[in-house]
Amino acid sequence: MVKYLIFFVIIAFWKTSFAQFTDTTHYYAGYQSTGSVNKTNDGDSYLLNNAVKLGIRKKSISLNASNTWVYGKQDRNLTNNDFSSSLDFNLYKTLPHLFYWGLANYNTSYSLKINNQLLTGLGIAYNLIDKKNTLLNISNGILYDKSDLYLNDTTRDVYHTFRNSLRLLFRFNVHNIIIADGSGFLQNSLNDKNDYIIRSNANLSLKLMKWLSFTTSFSYNRQNRTQRENLMLSYGLTLERYF
Repeated sequence: MVKYLIFFVIIAFWKTSFAQFTDTTHYYAGYQSTGSVNKTNDGDSYLLNNAVKLGIRKKSISLNASNTWVYGKQDRNLTNNDFSSSLDFNLYKTLPHLFYWGLANYNTSYSLKINNQLLTGLGIAYNLIDKKNTLLNISNGILYDKSDLYLNDTTRDVYHTFRNSLRLLFRFNVHNIIIADGSGFLQNSLNDKNDYIIRSNANLSLKLMKWLSFTTSFSYNRQNRTQRENLMLSYGLTLERYF
């Protein structure tokens, strides 16, 4: 247990992110990690949430890649071993505040009983509010879902479907001291109303110094086809710089 605690403390203090583009800033690369540890006389648990992000942005297009890994145990039993990798682009050659997007996303998740899942698709997005310190964006599109799931410990479900993907994204910056950001997805199958995916995450950061913030992260995910869900609340420190 001690080695897990030491590992968490190290990565929690070295979370690096690159969160803002300017006229002279076109690239970003970041690593982030949050987690939680609990130990009592009756048992112990821990959760580690890690992400690596890369991005390029020009005047008319942006390209982003990200990888996330969540790993957790409770009383030495595995609870999370969830990996997600995504590549997306935004094309800004339309009306003001309106742009096109494309996405390819691969997931595997112990907690949600996902053996393999590939989501690809296209859509449009619109900035309802687009100011220096406030962003509120809504997007919609169609995804192709090819999945290999476990309905239970012995029943495997390999199938494909088309989904409508609705997303709400927000970011608020209060005097560059308190920053809140997050997104929520509702992805319904076009063939089965009971087959839907919910994904949401939110972060609240309090700047301690210009380059240092305390961050609390919340995420909730549900794969209704497998009747599985997870909810995670974690915290850590953020080292941040812009270039």
